[in-house]
Amino acid sequence: MPSRKPRTLLSTIGTTLVLALAAVIYWYGWRVTKIDLKTLILDVADVKPIVTALLQPRLLEREEFSQNARIEFPVPCVSPTPASVTSSAGEPYLTTSQPCANIGDTVVVEGFGFRPETSGALYLVIVNSRLRIDYITTDDQGHFREEFTLPQLRLTDQLLQSSIQAVLTWRAGPYKPTDALRLTAEKMLETIFLALMATTLGIFVAIPLSFLGARNLMGHSAVGVMVYYITRTFFNLLRSIEPLIMAIIFAVWVGIGPFAGVLALAVHSIASLGKLYSEAIESIDAGPIEAITATGANRLQTVVYAVVPQVVPQFIAFTIYRWDINVRMSTIIGFVGGGGIGFILQQWINLLQYRNAAVAVWAIAIVVATMDYASAKVREKIV
Repeated sequence: MPSRKPRTLLSTIGTTLVLALAAVIYWYGWRVTKIDLKTLILDVADVKPIVTALLQPRLLEREEFSQNARIEFPVPCVSPTPASVTSSAGEPYLTTSQPCANIGDTVVVEGFGFRPETSGALYLVIVNSRLRIDYITTDDQGHFREEFTLPQLRLTDQLLQSSIQAVLTWRAGPYKPTDALRLTAEKMLETIFLALMATTLGIFVAIPLSFLGARNLMGHSAVGVMVYYITRTFFNLLRSIEPLIMAIIFAVWVGIGPFAGVLALAVHSIASLGKLYSEAIESIDAGPIEAITATGANRLQTVVYAVVPQVVPQFIAFTIYRWDINVRMSTIIGFVGGGGIGFILQQWINLLQYRNAAVAVWAIAIVVATMDYASAKVREKIV
């Protein structure tokens, strides 16, 4: 067994310098990216409400009912008068421990005739705005009693028009799909077909360009080589531009909606599929080409009878894979006005409606996983 050559001093110094350089690069990268493991660990509780909501998508719900009552309650007390209690027979009503109040006063509000054992909230209503005082729950007789201290308010003439309102809400009846679920199903279907149309448009342009971008077909003359490099440069330029940027451009051009998303994904698909198709053409067996050429076939006949039969299975596999990718990318495209599921997902996130957003997130995950499984099976059959 040959003995191992001892390491020279020069190789040891070289290895040490490489390791030191790597350490400096990662140290600088750590600082530039501002990685903070302490915050990552200690502030994990801040993300708990969002994660909890995303794990509880609002899929089904029952019809919502509400019940409310209001009583006039001027703030501050200018000329105290008994608060007027108006209630129709059988309707709920409120009473207060005093007809009006000043800042810092303690007030007792009681409610009668409400739905038993139901939760709600008590509000101080000032013109058209509401300030929640506290949450309330009625007993088995439909009664509640709430004591609160009037908070600091900016005193204006409008406060003289203030009142106290109790609002109870509950759900009853059979469960039915939520608006979020119905809208998600509609937009998810739009997303799938958005990706399909984008992929289809990309195919029609990418296939002819891919033959121009294959070196083994275009490298036989100076003109062919020039066409090859122009085509490959075109593919690289288009692939270097993110679909998100393209979506913004097309949203300004043709307006916000799925058409802008189709165009953005189609342009990117042309570049990606063109490159994949041309590389598939370059990797074909040269034997059939030589055999067809030996029979006196021209260039077009050689491509049709020697090249196309070899690349069709790979073309189909790449196309299905690209459709899968476009479904995923269309989610992000929707964030900038490209239509599809991403558009409503962004709205729900901005409105902090995380349980509605969870419906869209789970729908995306299920569709992407299903398409990934289906496309893998199809590629397995044809490749």
